[in-house]
Amino acid sequence: MRHSISSSSAPDQRRGFELQSTALSQNVADSQTWSAGAALVFGALAYHLSSRRLELASELLCWTLLPVVFRIAKQGRNVDGRTKVLPSAHGLVAESGADGSPSTVSLWLVAISITILSVFRAASGFIVLFPALLPLLLVGYRYLRPSLYPHTVPHLSLFPMVTHNTIGAILYAIFAVAALSEWDPLAYATSVVPVVAFFVVYTLLTPQIETSSRWLRSFDIETVVWPLSLRIVPMIAAVIGREAYAIGFPSVNIIETVTLGFAKALTWYYLSRLARDSSWLAAAVASTFGLLATRNPFAQQTDSRALMTVIASLVSLGQTVYLLPKQATAKLRLWALALIPLLPYLVNLIAIQLAQSSAVVHIEEHPVEVLIREAKANFEGLLRNQSDSYSAAYAEYQRRYGFEPPNGFDEWYRFAQEHRSPIIDDFNMISEGIAPFLRLSGNEVNEIITRVYDELDHELWSCVVSGQPAKTQCRHRTRTNDRNNVHFFNNITSKIPTSLDLKFLLNHLDEPTVLIPPPFQQTDKPRITNFGGQRSWEALTKYCSSRKYTTNTARDPPIKTYGLPFVTDRKLDIDLCKHAEYSDMHGLLAAPESLRLLEGLVPVLSSGAPSTMGDLLYPSAAYLQEDRFRYHEEYDMDWDKKQNNLYWAGSTTGGHGYEVKWQSLHRQRFVSLAQNLKARSFSYLRETNGIISQAASSFLNSRLYDVAFTSIKQCDPKACLAQQQYFERKAWASGDRPLHSRLVFDLDGNGISGRYYKLLASRSAPLKQTLLREWHDERLVPWVHYVPVSQGMEELPELVFYLTSTESGRQRAREIAEQGRRWFAQAFRDIDVVIYVYRLLLELARLQDPDRPASQVDVG
Repeated sequence: MRHSISSSSAPDQRRGFELQSTALSQNVADSQTWSAGAALVFGALAYHLSSRRLELASELLCWTLLPVVFRIAKQGRNVDGRTKVLPSAHGLVAESGADGSPSTVSLWLVAISITILSVFRAASGFIVLFPALLPLLLVGYRYLRPSLYPHTVPHLSLFPMVTHNTIGAILYAIFAVAALSEWDPLAYATSVVPVVAFFVVYTLLTPQIETSSRWLRSFDIETVVWPLSLRIVPMIAAVIGREAYAIGFPSVNIIETVTLGFAKALTWYYLSRLARDSSWLAAAVASTFGLLATRNPFAQQTDSRALMTVIASLVSLGQTVYLLPKQATAKLRLWALALIPLLPYLVNLIAIQLAQSSAVVHIEEHPVEVLIREAKANFEGLLRNQSDSYSAAYAEYQRRYGFEPPNGFDEWYRFAQEHRSPIIDDFNMISEGIAPFLRLSGNEVNEIITRVYDELDHELWSCVVSGQPAKTQCRHRTRTNDRNNVHFFNNITSKIPTSLDLKFLLNHLDEPTVLIPPPFQQTDKPRITNFGGQRSWEALTKYCSSRKYTTNTARDPPIKTYGLPFVTDRKLDIDLCKHAEYSDMHGLLAAPESLRLLEGLVPVLSSGAPSTMGDLLYPSAAYLQEDRFRYHEEYDMDWDKKQNNLYWAGSTTGGHGYEVKWQSLHRQRFVSLAQNLKARSFSYLRETNGIISQAASSFLNSRLYDVAFTSIKQCDPKACLAQQQYFERKAWASGDRPLHSRLVFDLDGNGISGRYYKLLASRSAPLKQTLLREWHDERLVPWVHYVPVSQGMEELPELVFYLTSTESGRQRAREIAEQGRRWFAQAFRDIDVVIYVYRLLLELARLQDPDRPASQVDVG
């Protein structure tokens, strides 16, 4: 009986063993899919949370936590006897030394490579060439790990072809890299180093059977995570310490750093499990998925690149699924992770469609339309009211300024008429600038010019114009490079028919210099104060209370802007005395890189100046003498071929960047807005039931902006680092690159922007933000020849949306581009610059005439 029972129970025992074996296999298979899914999810999370600012600290935390993660996971597996040991997918055991220890050289190579990767990501962000890791590993397997190289011919379907076929993998990598970035040879070149570092890491973590060098032996990361961590952590800590010693400890958010550090540690753990189950090829494509799937579609600049990024991420997800072992169950469930890239992409498309569908319908009431209609009428009046005879021009001069024209005015008028100058009367910039100095006699003007040049610490050139034809000679106390100003003035005076004999002080720097005190506060001794790197607002506005205002801003009826600060009066918009809020919004006011403020009644020629300063304005030599700022027809294109977006690229000039304060400077504010780098509410105009009102939204259509810094400069080390980590930068671009876009932005640097004339002459529509007056202000009409932008830029999102995304707005933008181009060809010829400077020199000659007495004038 006992024997019978034993015999009958044997099959049951075998069936029990089979069931246990099946359960164990099922559990192993499930764990393989689980590891892949976890690697994909935590990898995407780590990329989503990553930032250059947090990179080093989070990587330090990651490798501090990783040994603990492996230990906890191992204990968890040991508790469950069914999954005590998970063999390698290839049945291979990593090499080690005779004593069971890994190769020291290999450990150091992996540790150094991982440190290099972290340093690169901290400096440059994501690795553009990362998708190239897969074909690089395939080539490496073929020659370094031939036992792992897939020698079988893959099926002629997508995922095998782009995973195990080297040519297919290369083609996919090219597509993925193109999705990640624009053509940027410098970024590609610098990305080679981190990609090679990844190759070293993944190769040395890949097991092999063959005997290899005693110095370079691969190993299993789980078995050596402690010694590896003990090498990586001190090196990253040393990098952080060196940075802290040079510029101070970085400011990081502890919660964000801890979260990112944990996400990175879990990513490494599950990538190692995924690699054990399949290979490090799978880890590479899973990481590629995380990189591509978390690229923010709301920040993509083109529809095609956003779509390419989604497609590339889905391919990398398919590669990961394909590389899992055949016994892995429920692999198809991993396709649910396709929602990671798809959902944001679809939400972005919906947001764009909703924004376009809610645009203002009654376009005739849109502020842009109203302002354009009014500006066109004003421009037509400007042209219509120009004097058509010498007697009329003479009378108009007296009417405007209250005194006689200078000697030679009749010859100037004939010269202007002969060369068909469209502007005869509107030279207020010259006469209003000269008027304060008429309170000095001619002898006093000559004396102060000489004394200022000889005695004060300045950056002024002393220039003399004499002879017929007139020649210009300039000298500086320390400099020899005059930035082409002598050549510029000689080109002009050689065309002037009048004999000239005068001298003047010339400021060749971008920044203005002259601050004129009111009459009751003037002294005989001008003084210079260096405000370089210091706040200058109080100094530049201290005489506002004594100013006499003549600006008439009343409109009947007033233009309705629905609460958005569209520029309705440019003269008022740039008046510092009317806008106390500008004090921290512009680099010249908050922290100029250099500003030698010359306080006194001293006539100095400068290329641009804010409303409170008294520089005499002349056309910058850069406009005419520097080829990089000149327009070349062959580099432009027709409007229909241009990209329908706003373009700007440049450097962080415009003010000196200090820690924290750099965020308020004008260029940084513009790029931050266009790149949508912080949570904020944008204002748009929306129409509901025929009523137009302002609406707030967090949405900004990034397709409409191609804006970035190409270099970070003029800042303290810590502020430079903060800006490098904050902004998305792009490679240097040609000065003609803006002409590929329909809208081109222009704003002040340290002084005036030299690229402005190129934009005006082009077939693109310029959007202009400035606080500086220039010689051409009276002949350029906002909303006719260019689109003015306020200092706060609150209206910019609505403005760009209207000009790019509505039929009427696109037509208005095209008209402004064409009108500005035509007017530039008529009123900004080289001879028009000669006509302006000719009149300016006549006024300067009168100003320093020894026989002229002091007089009181009131030019308004």
